[in-house]
Amino acid sequence: MQFSEQTNKTRWIIIAASFVIVTLILWNTYDFFQVFKSEERQKMEILAESLQKINKSDPTVDDLALELSIISSNLTIPFILTDNEGAIINNSNIEPQISENPEQLSYLLSRFKKQNEAIIMEDSSQYLYYGNSSLLTKLKYYPLALVLIIVLFGIIVYNFYRSTKIGTQNKLWAGMAKETAHQIGTPLSSLIGWVEIMKADNVDETTVSEIEKDISRLQTITDRFSKIGSEPVLERINIVKETEDALFYLKARFSKQVNFSFTGPDYPVLISLNPGLHSWTIENLVKNAIDAMKGKGDLTVAIIDDNKYIRIRVSDTGKGIPKKDFTRVFEPGFTTKKRGWGLGLSLTKRIAEEYHNGNVKVLSSEIGKGTCIQMSFKIT
Repeated sequence: MQFSEQTNKTRWIIIAASFVIVTLILWNTYDFFQVFKSEERQKMEILAESLQKINKSDPTVDDLALELSIISSNLTIPFILTDNEGAIINNSNIEPQISENPEQLSYLLSRFKKQNEAIIMEDSSQYLYYGNSSLLTKLKYYPLALVLIIVLFGIIVYNFYRSTKIGTQNKLWAGMAKETAHQIGTPLSSLIGWVEIMKADNVDETTVSEIEKDISRLQTITDRFSKIGSEPVLERINIVKETEDALFYLKARFSKQVNFSFTGPDYPVLISLNPGLHSWTIENLVKNAIDAMKGKGDLTVAIIDDNKYIRIRVSDTGKGIPKKDFTRVFEPGFTTKKRGWGLGLSLTKRIAEEYHNGNVKVLSSEIGKGTCIQMSFKIT
């Protein structure tokens, strides 16, 4: 317990430190951006003064070498010069395909007006509009790129952590399942021996037969648990008969207040399945339906062959499932019962989808009227 608390504390310290570091990087980037933006403003004000002096000077008399040098040294900041009526007079550091196209140049001017405040050249009644240099533009979007990289890194770390956690849980469940199968095996062997003694003592055949059925069921359960965590052996079986047999076994062991009904094709439909695991999925769906009806109501199992898929629909007249929980009911641990681990439907989904290449979903449900869950398998 202490180790777990220490681990959580360390994790939160790392997260908090990472947040502080990222905040400092973003703040410094913003600060650099403002400094560079201010410097570019100063450069453009000096350039505007140079242009203004050139416009007022007599080139035959005045030495304009400094002003011309200032203007020619600007190779990074794009600008557009307009008169007081907004007509474009000149431009610089703008791509030829834009500067030679009046419509695109006018659009660029409107962008410059939004980016920076115009510099007014009072004596000549001209306005100088300028945009951000390529360096400033890159710096502007750097925080966004940084945040995106951090988010992607976080997603990768989260997925790695989640997959590791799921992998550990799967190993734990597989180990517990195999240990359960091993523990059941010992008294099961003893029960088989006692059945042989009962036969030798001429105990009533009906009683012995029923005990043998339950022993066979325990052997099936042991076989199921032993298969968890390993690749099951698939067989080409008649899914109609296997489903009906599983339902028949359950029908005999539940209250008469549950009205069972079964419909399906009157011909065999062969699907690659593991018989023991398939009967487990039917058992989980049926038990879940009976729990939803609180042991009283109508339960229907229908098998539909649409030539491409074979669909098994288990319908009940229970309390129903809210639409927001249609996918959550298949998550491990999700349950609406006061007692229960919430593993039945999640095991059903895993067996059907991972082992049998099928699909499980809540086909329909209405609060207070019932639910229909469907398993689908492709016919091959």
